[in-house]
Amino acid sequence: MSAPSPQSARRTVRITIVLLFTAWLVDYADRLVINLVLPSLGAEFDLSRGQQGLIVSAFFLAYALCQIPGGMLTDRYGAQRIMIWALLAWSVFTALTGFAWSFAVLLVMRFAFGAAEGVFPPAALKVLVERTTPEERMGANGLIMSSNAVAGVLTPLLVAPLIAVFGWRSAFFSTAALGVFALITVRMWLPAPLPRTEPETRTAGRRTGGVLRLGVIWRFSAMMFGYSAIVWGLNTWVPTYVSEVHGVPLASAGALVAIPALAAAGAIIVGGRISDRLGGHHRKVIVPSMTVAAAALLLMAFSTSLTGFVVFGTLASVAVSLCYMPVLAVPLGGLAAEDVGVGSAVIVFGGQVAGMAAPPVIGALADAFSFKVAFASLVLGAAIATVMALLTPQDAASFRTATGVSDLPTPVKDHS
Repeated sequence: MSAPSPQSARRTVRITIVLLFTAWLVDYADRLVINLVLPSLGAEFDLSRGQQGLIVSAFFLAYALCQIPGGMLTDRYGAQRIMIWALLAWSVFTALTGFAWSFAVLLVMRFAFGAAEGVFPPAALKVLVERTTPEERMGANGLIMSSNAVAGVLTPLLVAPLIAVFGWRSAFFSTAALGVFALITVRMWLPAPLPRTEPETRTAGRRTGGVLRLGVIWRFSAMMFGYSAIVWGLNTWVPTYVSEVHGVPLASAGALVAIPALAAAGAIIVGGRISDRLGGHHRKVIVPSMTVAAAALLLMAFSTSLTGFVVFGTLASVAVSLCYMPVLAVPLGGLAAEDVGVGSAVIVFGGQVAGMAAPPVIGALADAFSFKVAFASLVLGAAIATVMALLTPQDAASFRTATGVSDLPTPVKDHS
């Protein structure tokens, strides 16, 4: 494959960023909708907070279980193909959720939806790796993943009024339509991969099982677990908290939730830029950021005023969001090309286990004790992320050494 012109390469990167941003925006919006409709579901189906948390967890259970199979499918059949099928399947199950008539049906639909979305992250990450250079990858991924925080801003602002007027089912129908739109745009306009610029690597014949046995990959997965426990503990229960404890109407609660989400969007982008400049070295970002997050979470949990809750919650969201790109930077820079799908899936898997565990645990703690205790428990996530940051390689070279991957020298042709 001939090298593309600099203008063509930049165009490929820009289009890839826009399309992946769009797909991730819809992906995250689809997940967040359930948090906004939990009060409505609780009232209609007479559900406890623990049961409401299980509805959220059903998604994350399937989502977590499908991460590694999704990585295997991506490495075998191609990232673009798997991403398109994921978009189609999750749009179908999102729409079907709007027809649910019982708690059991909600669990089934959310599980199926989670399975469909579960194969998407490794495919999306490999699409990015194939269309960017290592030097720009985390900055590009920071822009793309800021879509999650943007979805956190737009979803409550747009969906909460829709629920108030048309009911909770309308939220799922509308987001399913957005999924179809994302599918069409990716199918039509995703550019071809760029020629590889990374050195070829030697993996000693490693297969998927070998990647799964690498302890260093699982330490990065645990780091993502700590990060995601905080994110999903807050995302799931803050709308309910401000509505039930402070008496804020749903539409206004959506606006309050949008404040920390907007701040987090900027923090994710900044975290990506910092990762590129540091060449990894996530410890320099994660340790101080998670320390600030832990303090802010405690202040938020025990704040007696709504203003204090929002201010400290926003500070916690910003500090945590700075850590997202640093968690991924070293593995995506150090993984061999043939291992990107499975390796990234293992790391994302840790985050989805947290998404599965945090909602029901926080809900159960709120039922048994109070929301103060429930939110304060999220400090454990900051502690886990910090410890794992100290126990993992700090740059791509040391990561490759830890995983047993070595750069292949450029072969010398024999002209004799």
